[in-house]
Amino acid sequence: MLQLTQRYPKKRAFITGGGSGLGKAFSLQLAEDGWTIGICDINKKGMEQTANAVKALGGKAFTYRLDVSDEKAYQKVAEAFLDDADGIDLLINNAGVGDGGSFHTYPLENWHWLMGINFNGVLYGCYFFVPYMRQQKNGHIINIASMAGIANAPSTAPYNVSKAAVISLSETLFYELHPHNVKVSSVEPTFFKTNVLQHARGPKATQAMAQRMIDRSDLEVEPVAQEILAKAGQEQLHIILPKSARQQAWMKRFFPKVFQGRILKMVYKMREKLRTEGTAELGKNQF
Repeated sequence: MLQLTQRYPKKRAFITGGGSGLGKAFSLQLAEDGWTIGICDINKKGMEQTANAVKALGGKAFTYRLDVSDEKAYQKVAEAFLDDADGIDLLINNAGVGDGGSFHTYPLENWHWLMGINFNGVLYGCYFFVPYMRQQKNGHIINIASMAGIANAPSTAPYNVSKAAVISLSETLFYELHPHNVKVSSVEPTFFKTNVLQHARGPKATQAMAQRMIDRSDLEVEPVAQEILAKAGQEQLHIILPKSARQQAWMKRFFPKVFQGRILKMVYKMREKLRTEGTAELGKNQF
């Protein structure tokens, strides 16, 4: 049994991006402990498939089609879930998109789109559910950020900024909500096997490089979800995984010059790779 289940016997969770990937994995693992889960996604079919799987495992599911970047829609869905489930114990702000491109060529329209999902979607979830958690004096918020928000590697400025904002918000809420017995965790993983790039809008070459990193990862979504829930149960603020990501964060903190050197080395390696793949002009524009 999960520590979160022991701590919150009413077992009411609200999960965005629950129709696939990490959100679905969270839903299924909580379902095994009999949780009631509000599953949100823009993909109605995926959301319903997750709901059916939750019920088959012994959980209870409510589904809500939701674009997390839509403030008014999010407020209505949050109110509906609080009514349907008679409250909330666990909020997992998981919905997100991956994208990249050099800062000087990435359109402002795409910045607004990505920040609307990756940051505003987290902001709205916290904003609409925190008052209830404060009032009942318990609850836990898990915000899915990324190691990208710490490392700030090149060619992914919008994604980096959105995830850094999630980390900052999570840290702030950790301190503000501690006196009210509401816990907060910020999750900062490196690449793992998920479909985060399915809605990407940036250059194809950048998408291809990111997809290769995902494909090469030996991290599967199910054990990632399991580790996150376990560490959230231990009330960890920063959940950084895997071990290599923790090493990167440690190096940036204590040996910043070495870390910067590694990132710059990666920049020139990426430039050379783009050239050798016959995309020299793109490489020039990217870096």
